[in-house]
Amino acid sequence: MRAWLLLALALFGAALRADPTGFRIVSMHPYLQDGTWYLDADIHYGFSEAALEALDNGVPLTLTLRVRLHRKGAWIWEADPVDLTREYLIRFLPLSSQYLVRALPEGEVHQFVTREAAIDALGEVRRLRLTPAARLDPAASYVVRIKAFLDIEALPLPLRPLAYLKPSWKLSTGWREWPLRP
Repeated sequence: MRAWLLLALALFGAALRADPTGFRIVSMHPYLQDGTWYLDADIHYGFSEAALEALDNGVPLTLTLRVRLHRKGAWIWEADPVDLTREYLIRFLPLSSQYLVRALPEGEVHQFVTREAAIDALGEVRRLRLTPAARLDPAASYVVRIKAFLDIEALPLPLRPLAYLKPSWKLSTGWREWPLRP
């Protein structure tokens, strides 16, 4: 009886881990190059069925990436050396049957034949410039925090009330931290 219970719990746990919905930070790597700190990150964007249905019906989805760098032990009123917000838009173009990914405002535009390719491209953050190394105290320790979420405020107005009420629209990675030592 005990073995069956353990097997059932193991299978249930595997099913939860295999759940493709939900956002999560898969990896992140701050690095120093030519006197400047950069960040690479991989983000899994597991959109809910409701969000994918909206996307496939022409509703543009805006994703926000927040990155903060703060000194360990900093006072609450101390300004963070880095507080970045980057926004990306994904939308389906029905006439060409392609997915468009754009960095906002008016940044690079990439087109993809499949939805999966577009979503995978959204999740690859490369060479995000954080700060010049000279701005950081070499004797201090820092923490890089990153979070990605679906921006409900950017949805078309008729869709927002539904998005506020349905948990399937509240998609976020939550904050993930990584130490940084100059």
